[in-house]
Amino acid sequence: MTATTATAPASAATVLPAMLPLTLPTGYEVPAPFREAASKAWKTASAKLDGLITKHPDRFPLYTEEGKWVVDGEAWTNWCEGFLGGQLWMLARRADAADQARFRSAAEHYSELIEHRKDDDTVHDLGFLFWSTYRRWFEATGDPAKRDVVVEAGRTTASRYREAGRYMPSFRQPDSLFIDIMMNIHMALYAAQQTGDQDMARKAVDHCLTTRRFLMRGDGSASHEGMFDLATGAFLKQTTQQGYSDDGSWARGQAWALYGFGTVYRFTGERRFLETAVAAADFYMEKTGERLVPPNDWEEPAPVRPYETSAAAAAAGGFWQLAGLVGDRTKARIYADYAVNILARLTLDDFLASPDEAWEGVLKHGSYHEGKDLGVDESVMWGDYWFLDTVDQIQQFDEAHRLDATPRSR
Repeated sequence: MTATTATAPASAATVLPAMLPLTLPTGYEVPAPFREAASKAWKTASAKLDGLITKHPDRFPLYTEEGKWVVDGEAWTNWCEGFLGGQLWMLARRADAADQARFRSAAEHYSELIEHRKDDDTVHDLGFLFWSTYRRWFEATGDPAKRDVVVEAGRTTASRYREAGRYMPSFRQPDSLFIDIMMNIHMALYAAQQTGDQDMARKAVDHCLTTRRFLMRGDGSASHEGMFDLATGAFLKQTTQQGYSDDGSWARGQAWALYGFGTVYRFTGERRFLETAVAAADFYMEKTGERLVPPNDWEEPAPVRPYETSAAAAAAGGFWQLAGLVGDRTKARIYADYAVNILARLTLDDFLASPDEAWEGVLKHGSYHEGKDLGVDESVMWGDYWFLDTVDQIQQFDEAHRLDATPRSR
């Protein structure tokens, strides 16, 4: 695909004083069997994360090989350190009571190990590092110093903005725009919200509009990468680094789109971003249906590896978020049920490792980079994180719903 229009329109950016809340349809109930599935997930996570930090202290593996975490393998880019700490923060609340303090201490430690990355302007992934760690730390304590780390990482994200083209480039090269950045751009929006920096808000919203115009297609599918002319900022073509083909539909990129545009809508209230998230979600459902878990790319004919669980885990979070944002009650219930069904599928034995088996990750059958043969049909750190994060979100809703329904004594 080649576009003739040079750039996306400039934005009149605003950031809301607070993120829009998620409001599920009145009367929606999480199916009771989900509670058992969630308990199963936390038991596996407790065992696997305890094993990882014991066997490989202070290391941040991205993927497994034959089920064993690789600590010195090729990374391609440095983007995953926050996912380990993020899982530890969740276990500090969800693990057995006797283990919670130990996981809390580890969560703080693994967060501190990456604090220096808040000023790393060589990558586009600081949301993956700091929203999963220091944002959780701030919410747990209210310590403004922890919020300041998130804000600084947001400033760094915004500093990568290119006026020619109106986008933040990928780590790969300055003329490259990745759909992945939609899962990180909210860092700049958060920083703008906390500081009142309207120019930072403008840059973040411009980036989202550029991504929406040039990486999202009319059928709701997402391109992984767009290339731009560095001198003029003109969009040149869609490409891919991790999908089957340049005009393919890389499933994890689709999850980034449906989740990321929904998050940006929560920060801005801009309906166009919600509409884009809905289109991306509907494309995922159309292509995946009752299988729930996609391959690496829907356009690959007869894929050898039929499943990419990290895409499904991230998509589940995106669907759950959309269920709390769309005004159509029927559509909201469809999205909520689809999120719950994805997670229920991922907790079955062919995907979820058992606490006692030798496999060291949480979710099996994920993939990192098929073209480079990195972490293919393995556990991947972000897949484990998004799986547990969405389990946690749905549990929080279920627990609050049941608490509200409990008769109060007088």
